Amino acid sequence: MTEAADPSAEKTPDPRQTAQQLRPGLWQTINERYPGSMIRKEDAVPLAPLKVPLAAARLTLVSSCGVHLKSEPSLDVCHPFGDFRFQRVPSHARHADLIIHQLKYPHDDADLDINVIFPIERLQELVQEGVLGGLTANFFSFIGYNMDPERFERTVAADIARAVAEEERADLALLAAA
Repeated sequence: MTEAADPSAEKTPDPRQTAQQLRPGLWQTINERYPGSMIRKEDAVPLAPLKVPLAAARLTLVSSCGVHLKSEPSLDVCHPFGDFRFQRVPSHARHADLIIHQLKYPHDDADLDINVIFPIERLQELVQEGVLGGLTANFFSFIGYNMDPERFERTVAADIARAVAEEERADLALLAAA
């Protein structure tokens, strides 16, 4: 007769509960292997002042979490150098409309509540409460993993910046890293 597994048996601790790094020394390793790929403090761009009151401002969301509409094809999460495209996500979408298509980070909690990583419904609520003036028609999502930061800046970052300023005409952008 085989014994059933003991549910109290020692398991690997969940990093969300222990607040431990998944891989200690990861950032040092990345800096050694891919010089210039990490953002340094001197690279920071100063914030632009908001030209309208927050209650009158139109906000857009830009996230590296890889969220997209279930009805849309996903970005390429398996390419060894990353996917240098982005997707527009309608700002009126609900959690049930969206999916996280991402292999590079655990998203169990975000699968239960998309707002953990892509706060679309919380931003909709802020508009309803009058805290924000409105949302742009589209938000933006991309796969944050890539191994060519210069190409990323020339393509994805530049294209999103252009879309935010020229197409969506946002007063401010909330940047949410995954």
